[in-house]
Amino acid sequence: MKKTFLLSCLLMVLGLTTAFAQIQDPVQFKTEWKKISDTEAQIVFTGDIDSGWHVYSTDLPEGGPISATFNTDKMEGIELDGKLMPEGKEIEAFDKVFEMKLRYFEGKATFVQKLKITAATYFIEGYLQYGSCNDENCLPPTDVEFSFSGKGAAGAPAVSGAEEKPTTPAVSSNVSTADYWAPVIDKLNAFGEETAQAANQSWFYIFFAGFIGGLLALFTPCVWPIIPMTVSFFLKRSKDKKKGIRDAWTYGASIVVIYVTLGLAITLIFGASALNALSTNAVFNILFFLMLVVFAASFFGAFEITLPSKWSNAVDSKAEQTSGLLSIFLMAFTLSLVSFSCTGPIIGFLLVEVSTTGSVVAPAIGMLGFALALALPFTLFAMFPSWLKQMPKSGGWMNVIKVTLGFLELAFALKFLSVADLAYGWRILDRETFLALWIVIFGLMGFYLLGKIKFPHDDDDTTVSVPRFFMALCSLAFAVYMVPGLWGAPLKAVSAFAPPMNTQDFNLYKNEVHAQFDDFDAGMEYARRNGKPVMLDFTGYGCVNCRKMELAVWTDSKVSKLIQDDYVLITLYVDNKTPLPEHIKVTENGKERTLRTLGDKWSYLQRVKFGANAQPFYVLIDNDGNPLNKSYSYDEDINKYVDFLETGLNNYKK
Repeated sequence: MKKTFLLSCLLMVLGLTTAFAQIQDPVQFKTEWKKISDTEAQIVFTGDIDSGWHVYSTDLPEGGPISATFNTDKMEGIELDGKLMPEGKEIEAFDKVFEMKLRYFEGKATFVQKLKITAATYFIEGYLQYGSCNDENCLPPTDVEFSFSGKGAAGAPAVSGAEEKPTTPAVSSNVSTADYWAPVIDKLNAFGEETAQAANQSWFYIFFAGFIGGLLALFTPCVWPIIPMTVSFFLKRSKDKKKGIRDAWTYGASIVVIYVTLGLAITLIFGASALNALSTNAVFNILFFLMLVVFAASFFGAFEITLPSKWSNAVDSKAEQTSGLLSIFLMAFTLSLVSFSCTGPIIGFLLVEVSTTGSVVAPAIGMLGFALALALPFTLFAMFPSWLKQMPKSGGWMNVIKVTLGFLELAFALKFLSVADLAYGWRILDRETFLALWIVIFGLMGFYLLGKIKFPHDDDDTTVSVPRFFMALCSLAFAVYMVPGLWGAPLKAVSAFAPPMNTQDFNLYKNEVHAQFDDFDAGMEYARRNGKPVMLDFTGYGCVNCRKMELAVWTDSKVSKLIQDDYVLITLYVDNKTPLPEHIKVTENGKERTLRTLGDKWSYLQRVKFGANAQPFYVLIDNDGNPLNKSYSYDEDINKYVDFLETGLNNYKK
């Protein structure tokens, strides 16, 4: 127990530590020249990929991430023999970020380019370009440069100057002359620069979701009636009240150990890579959908999901035969088995949700939250026995909670079916279809809570309690809230669950903010002449979180007014493949790099000037290129974004 807790704490500290490092370098490539014969050779690129990241393969469909490509700047006495080929364990799965089936590598990536040597001497210079992403963001296209020369087949014609490396002329560029290209990382840090601690936030969300699940499980017919019997047993079996309380604490701790062990077992069985694959695999998403539908039917009263009774009987008899800590642990294990018909669907839903995050520790964190909530009343009632008299009596209200959970599981099941639908292109669950089903589900849940619909295990009580009425009110209001989405309203509250807007057939909603400039130098000159601050938007064509920010935050009337009226918005696409008129040679971290495209140029600007390379990345600067506030990443809190913009504007006016 203590070791598990300490391990979780250590992992969280490590997550926080890495979150503060804005420059991310998750892939390290090595380049190797392999000469097969005097006329044949290979260039082999081998990359080591950090956990949680993946590198995309070659020849991916349009509209997706950057494909791995082999590019040459100069080639003499040598020819390409075919295309760049991926080798090793390539994964093919549906990617929820780009909403298409993609091929990628995890852990290790290998690409091979075959060559034909056609002269006595040869020379080749170029670069491998690849794209890498994790579950939260993507990095701009990255180049792995190479240069090789040597001798080929004897008797073949020599290539003049093959032994010399060509020098690509650096063009005159604002990169080195304009003041507003100068690095401002220290000035940015002076504002209290902080990155979005996505991992820590998601872990807290997982723990909180598990805790809520545990609380809901408490109020089911399988658990609630057991609480007073178990607590009374511990207090009566020992004349020493302190020992009874200690036994109850041990019982609660045993529950935590059992469920956290279950969470750790999920990770050990599948592993982090497999969990990440589950989140995007269409077949598994269909299975998850069917599983949640079965769980929902169970909660509606169609049948009960129970474990074999001989299991619980065997464990119970063992508990009676033993004593001490082992006896208490076996009693807790018996509770886990007996209550499975109620807790199983909740645990299953929780594990499905957290497993598809791809995080190694997510299942254990979710189960920790669930177990703490489940164990809490056993320890509290043991410490304060008088509270037992105030416990609500068992009754039909517990079945209402079960059925309500059934509606919720049915609604969330559609999210997994949506992933499979996008993967196979069935188009049976477009955005308006999805929303229509959710409207019906939450509408029916509201009518059920009002007593208008009955299920097999419901009693005949026609009265509706005040809490039940307010729950019905919320459910029906939520159903009405989603109705405008059928005509294209953004519905920010369900944007994380509903299919993307491009699957909507009928869309009347048009309220988008567009950049005034897509060139940094031109935008800065315009802002200088007009005396306005600049908002830099580092983005990418394949950046889904960037689109979410533009849809969920920029469309807010106050945000859009601030951006359009008070700032010069410059949007810079770090994956823009438009070639530069001439290549630009730069030195970065002691290494010479070649900027070949506009995307290279804007990515270089973001790294060198602001010390960051992930998107979305928003930064406010004055007319000399100095920051006006700390940067802003992916966070859909509109009030925070408004404060971010207003603070920058006030600092500019000062």
